[in-house]
Order: sequence, then structure tokens, then C-alpha cells
Amino acid sequence: MARNSKTTVKSSGKLPLKQKPAALTQLGRRLETPASPEKARLETVPNPQADVLYVARFTAPEFTSLCPVTGQPDFAHLVIDYAPGKLIVESKSFKLFLTSFRNHGAFHEDCTITIAKRIIEAAHPKWLRIAGYWYPRGGIPIDVFYQTGAPPKGLWLPDLGVAPYRGRG
Repeated sequence: MARNSKTTVKSSGKLPLKQKPAALTQLGRRLETPASPEKARLETVPNPQADVLYVARFTAPEFTSLCPVTGQPDFAHLVIDYAPGKLIVESKSFKLFLTSFRNHGAFHEDCTITIAKRIIEAAHPKWLRIAGYWYPRGGIPIDVFYQTGAPPKGLWLPDLGVAPYRGRG
């Protein structure tokens, strides 16, 4: 049994919640990968620190999708920063959502912006940015960047931490 100031982890591995989120359908269950990003359900939970301005970061260094023309795999390193509002993105549903792109054909720009839009739609963050560092195909890396606007005043933003592609040089 592990303890901290707010929560006790019981031997079942489940955390007691003040309010059990009714919308969670994936956490704690064995699930198949969604057939497509459209069929994936991105779930949220109440933000226990909604009154605090902070950044939450998702990093997906092995994101995979398919080229919509050739069907060949495309790989990216994604960095997603968002300032949560009343909701935070539940991480298992987020992992399943990202995995749903593995058999999905879309251009780099479309994948990157679709991910941002789905987070915005689900969680209504105060601010969001996404950086998609796509590995080269045909000798050209494509990096895609998007943010919802200027970050809120006082929000500390860490460096994205991904070096631009330099080849073997």
C-alpha cells in the first residue's frame, strides 16, 4: 500500500476518487486499438488543479501513421504542451488515440493538426501547442507546428527539446 498526502493506493491498484468520472470507459480495461482516429475516444477527467496555471506535456517519440498515397509508414516525434482548464486528458485514452493512427493514411500536416483539434475539442485547454517532428521520407523531413494563440501571461514554457533534423552530417 502506497500513501501520499491526498490518495491511498489499495492493493487493487485503483485510486479512490472524490467523484468517479462517469465518462471513463477505457481506463482499467483491456481494449483493442481503435480502427481509426475518428473511432477513437479521447477521454478527460476533472482537473484537480484547475485554479493553477501550468503546462502538461505529452511526448510521443515513436508516433506512427501511414502515407495516404503509398501506404508506407511515417514516423514522428510529437511534443504536445497544453495548459489545462477544468479538464485534463486521460492518458490511456490518449495512447489509444495515438495508436489509432498506425493504420490511418494521412499527410503529416493533417495528423498533427487533427491531434491538436481533438485535444481542444475534448479538454478545452486554456492554451495548446503541438510540434510534430516527422522523420524524412524522400530525403525531406517535415516539421509541423501549431498553437492556439499566445500563451497565457505567466505560463512557463519549457523548450520543446527536439533538435532539428541534421542527417548524418
